[in-house]
Amino acid sequence: MSKRPNFFWASYADLMTSLFFIMLVLFVLTVVMLKRQQAGLVKTLEEYKKIEEIKKSINEINKEYFEYRPEYKKHILKLKVQYTRGKYDITNITDSLLLQGIVNAGREIQNTIQKFTKDDNIKYLVIIEGQASKDGFYFNQYFNNDVLSYQRALGLKKFWEEHGISLDKLENCELIVAGSGEGGIPRELPDIGNEKNQRFLIHIIPKTGEIGVK
Repeated sequence: MSKRPNFFWASYADLMTSLFFIMLVLFVLTVVMLKRQQAGLVKTLEEYKKIEEIKKSINEINKEYFEYRPEYKKHILKLKVQYTRGKYDITNITDSLLLQGIVNAGREIQNTIQKFTKDDNIKYLVIIEGQASKDGFYFNQYFNNDVLSYQRALGLKKFWEEHGISLDKLENCELIVAGSGEGGIPRELPDIGNEKNQRFLIHIIPKTGEIGVK
């Protein structure tokens, strides 16, 4: 009879010890999870502040050369660059003031991107998009509106490089040269044969994180 109480208390003590360790483990897990959530919230707030800073930087880009078009949610180059039908060489533009404006616009983009360094973990994707009017231009598979639109964009890239503007050399910028042919947004209406669509567009897309394939 005297051994039963000792057995009970020993078992009770073991049970309490086990429960204590279980509660301790749960407490530690809870603290770790709360700290992770807090760290995630802080990171989210930091990213939000950084995004707002980027938006402000883009919105402050020189309005002499760019305007924000809310219907497209894009900043559009205001300079009236138009090519004649079937032409893509930027040297065909003889207006010296217009050419200087194109150079200045490129420098504005470069300065905007350089406001943030690689350490800010912010990168920009800049797309030079060539366009063509819907005039049915098709000499052959190598000389048509699709090719012309790309050549117009490529010509701008080379023109900028000749004036010391090499966006793809910046650490926090990726540059893409593209041609949308008779497509793309925005388009000036009426679209058929409209010389205003014989041009290039510039898209500036800010990104947080890394640009690349993972």
